[in-house]
Amino acid sequence: MPNTSAQHAARGPLYLTLPALAVLLLVMAVPLGVIVLRSFSEPELGLANYVWFFQTKVNLTVLLRTFSISFWVTVCCVLAAYPYAFAMSVAGPRLRLALIMCVLVPFWVSGVVRTLAWVILLQDSGVINRTLLSLGFDKVRLIRTQLGVTIGMTQVLLPFMIMPLYAVMRSIDLRLLQAARSLGAHPVKTFFQIYLPLSLPGVFAGATIVFILALGFYITPLLLGGPQSTMLSTLIQQQVLSLLNWGRGGAMGVVLLVATFGILAIASPFMKRKYQMSGGSR
Repeated sequence: MPNTSAQHAARGPLYLTLPALAVLLLVMAVPLGVIVLRSFSEPELGLANYVWFFQTKVNLTVLLRTFSISFWVTVCCVLAAYPYAFAMSVAGPRLRLALIMCVLVPFWVSGVVRTLAWVILLQDSGVINRTLLSLGFDKVRLIRTQLGVTIGMTQVLLPFMIMPLYAVMRSIDLRLLQAARSLGAHPVKTFFQIYLPLSLPGVFAGATIVFILALGFYITPLLLGGPQSTMLSTLIQQQVLSLLNWGRGGAMGVVLLVATFGILAIASPFMKRKYQMSGGSR
């Protein structure tokens, strides 16, 4: 009997996850299975949709562009989020609360509304170009370009980079930096040899989240981008909703999903080594 009770107690947390797993299965696994099935069965059973995808140069160009834009958005988020997260981790309680609110408030506004705001800011007669002209500079083409898409996506995804970084930075003992400085270490050397390695788990966690979310972005590239900044999500929308070709749209989605998993599989060993080197395994 004691063993049976212990087994039930050990399984308690597992039972608590069953409702969430059921919802996950219902809203993600089942639709994904339907998409995969239709990619192989419409208009006829076979690999015709995948052959069409890889034989069409436009599809391959857009796929590479999708990964390229997602990569640069991730880089921009890391560069912008790192100092902000550090300021949050060392600030006093009131300032920290204000900084956290600045991160969370954008979640209360629709992504469509935020993207439309960027359309107003980035257009040729927008605030940014008017400011440049007033300073004596030439206009910069920002709307309908990859640069505009990168700016808009970076702003939307920045909180997903800041919060993992902040969580890791808050756990770093700043007395390590003080000890290094007391021994005569230069602040720059202290940062790169002590603080940066300890914060890498947050960098990798946030970068992974941002990169994966960026791959599937639709509204921001559609409103801020143009023909030369089209991402794969836009082509999927055209195939499914405009052309009603679920087979080709599903094939595009499956290719993007497999490519994402492939990149994560390649990056995982490197990320694991960096995490262990930073002390994450202790």
